[in-house]
Amino acid sequence: MTVIDISPSVMQFLLAFIVVAPLLGAVAALLPAPPGLRGRNPDQAVLRHGVTVTGAVLLAAIVLAVGFDHDHPATMQATTDISWIPALDVRVHLGIDGISLPLLLLTALLTFLCALYSYFKLPAGPSAKAFTALVLVLESGTLATFAVLDLLLFFLAFEMVLIPMYFLIARWGGDQRQAAAWKFILYTLLGSVVMLLGLLLIGLRSGTFDMVALATDNGRGLTTSVQVIAVLAIGLGLAVKTPMWPLHSWLPDAHTAAPTVGSVLLAGVLLKMGTYGFVRILLPIAPDGMRTFAPYLAAFAVVGIVYGSLACLALARNGAKGDLKRLIAYSSVGHMGFVLLGIATMTPTGVNGALFANIAHGLITGLLFFLVGAIKDRYGTADLDTLAGATGAALYGRAPRLGALLAFAAVASLGLPGLAGFWGEMLTLFGAYSPAEGLSRPAFRTFMAIGASGTLLTAAYMLIVVRRVCMGEHTPHSRLSPDDRTPAAPAPGRPTAAGSPPQLADIQRYEAAAWTPLAALTVLAGLWPAVLLGLTDPAVQKLLAGGKS
Repeated sequence: MTVIDISPSVMQFLLAFIVVAPLLGAVAALLPAPPGLRGRNPDQAVLRHGVTVTGAVLLAAIVLAVGFDHDHPATMQATTDISWIPALDVRVHLGIDGISLPLLLLTALLTFLCALYSYFKLPAGPSAKAFTALVLVLESGTLATFAVLDLLLFFLAFEMVLIPMYFLIARWGGDQRQAAAWKFILYTLLGSVVMLLGLLLIGLRSGTFDMVALATDNGRGLTTSVQVIAVLAIGLGLAVKTPMWPLHSWLPDAHTAAPTVGSVLLAGVLLKMGTYGFVRILLPIAPDGMRTFAPYLAAFAVVGIVYGSLACLALARNGAKGDLKRLIAYSSVGHMGFVLLGIATMTPTGVNGALFANIAHGLITGLLFFLVGAIKDRYGTADLDTLAGATGAALYGRAPRLGALLAFAAVASLGLPGLAGFWGEMLTLFGAYSPAEGLSRPAFRTFMAIGASGTLLTAAYMLIVVRRVCMGEHTPHSRLSPDDRTPAAPAPGRPTAAGSPPQLADIQRYEAAAWTPLAALTVLAGLWPAVLLGLTDPAVQKLLAGGKS
């Protein structure tokens, strides 16, 4: 069933446009604006260009989704297959199915919202032109990662995002941005070198780099030893990007230093590239190798769940001087642990849960980073002790709509039933209860129990954050300095009654425009999970069955 019947040639064009348009837009952003489009100043013109290009890509992605055949989500659609390097049998092979379509839409949406937000709130840095071009290159690389069906093209797209994100952190970031940017690039590049060796091993041993053909073969053309080596090499590269504990240490520094839109894109889409690689490449192409490493992957995943939650609890406690952005970054380590646990079960239930958790994390954590960025802009700090101890009635009393939205995002992140965060975690735990044949049930049920304890820890630190930031606290032995105790100046036009805390600017119109879609989709996915699961489940079933529907 398609909502609108669109011809295959138009679908092909739409997918190619989605991948290529941001790259062309990045080149155009660096050129002088035409006389009629300059606006009040050059910065405004190039930022408007970024909104236009990302908006056109989002519109094309929505039309692509409308024309997608929802009765056959396991079938590759909108495919393009053109020979590129005949000597290596490398092809420009594009296509989407029920696994990649939601990630494509998420990427297009988040990038558009970031461009819209930046139009009104550009981070301090060298040049609006360079900023817009980097965001567009980042979008093109991410979209290509989810659309290409050739192993070498996947690697090129996977690497394409590293340089833009490095410069976004290093040139537009906050304190310690240079160190954080170097740590990010070194970790991910080292992981990528190892991953390339694994991809080459699969392609040369099987005689093709085509991901569809390799998935259909289901590892039958590769010996078990080759699969084990390939999974180890490719898995390490993907685990760094995910990030999996203990390869996660670059993430908190990168998030803390990155500008708001950089954190949103890093958490919302870049982390998904790693988990997507596990599902699209390793599960169908090297199933025996994955079966060998699945228990270890699950073990690292649940350690990450607990470790991330404990790190957040340590940052949230009174007097720890914890940074709220850093706390949200550590929460991502825990949430991506659930995704890896679902993948490690190698079952349709677990993998569907992982894919659902991927989308939910992108929506919820993207919203959280937007909100934390806005709070930091208003207070001049993201230090939790300052936010909790120096703000009188805190957000509920000073910016009630901002406080309410932060509380909503926090309870969504902890997995409240009825919101998007619930279904992914529940399905991954169900998958761990009954893993694939050949995997140890006692081990995976132990992992399930540990993962379930992580949900309690997540609830604990998120509720602490809501209590401290939204409600505030008045402690006679506060460790804050006198400077920290000075409340922010009242927002213009917001007089306060005598004795009441000074008011902050509440949610602005441009902020509401950027954040409302994420909040609405979080509710929609929570109340109507079948929209997403109806796309992913048939594709996952086919993937795990070796290309057979």
